[in-house]
Amino acid sequence: MSKIGFIGSGNMAEALIRGILSAKMHVPHDVLVSDVRPDRLEQLRAEYGVTCAAGNVALVSQVDVLVLSVKPQTFEQVLAEIRPAVRKDALVISIAAGVTTSRIAAALGDVPIIRVMPNTPALIGQGASALYSTNASPQAMQTARSLFAAVGEVVELAEEALMDAVTAVSGSGPAYFFLLMEAMIDAAASLGLSEAVARTLVQQTAKGAALLAESAAAKGETPADLRQRVTSPGGTTEAALKVFRRLDFAGTVDAALKAARDRSAELS
Repeated sequence: MSKIGFIGSGNMAEALIRGILSAKMHVPHDVLVSDVRPDRLEQLRAEYGVTCAAGNVALVSQVDVLVLSVKPQTFEQVLAEIRPAVRKDALVISIAAGVTTSRIAAALGDVPIIRVMPNTPALIGQGASALYSTNASPQAMQTARSLFAAVGEVVELAEEALMDAVTAVSGSGPAYFFLLMEAMIDAAASLGLSEAVARTLVQQTAKGAALLAESAAAKGETPADLRQRVTSPGGTTEAALKVFRRLDFAGTVDAALKAARDRSAELS
């Protein structure tokens, strides 16, 4: 049985650990974790039965798949520390935002490297992750796909530059939906609904719309098809959509995603 290790044990690492254990891809003993917080390691050991490594170097020397889930500001330090211990046949997966595969390769040398941009719905097994690599074998890519498929949907990118677009769309995307939900709850309250009722209606509507869109996609239908179906001429939905169009809702979304993409490129 192969071993997988996580350097950095934040929320995303925990989501992946939970996913691969639930999918029985690994047994707890073969999942190694390291972190600067001993209390966090003990929490993961108690919750999932994983193995707490003595440190980053000790972890790296034992694993076949290494997941780097540390913050970008400490990334270079970690890479310098583990370089001597990284096995040449190990697969390195990075989920550090803005850190390119070339930067990782410059620090670690000739090892298979896969860069991944996941998002926070992975915490409940509903994530969206994008993978990119220049030197990973098809088998290595499948390993990475299986890992992230355990917490949601996975796509592969042909160009690393597209990671900035992924960051803008799905990486930051959950916040856009939360913002819309916030605004709808506030607007509902201004119409006289209690905050509790408004929150219930908005949350269930968001959930239902997402599930309906997923179901429709399986039939080849698009969100535009669903929008048109629920918009009766002269009806209430059309009245609301006219306001969105007058205020250039689509243009605002386009500008927001481009700003996020450009900032991601700057950080890289």
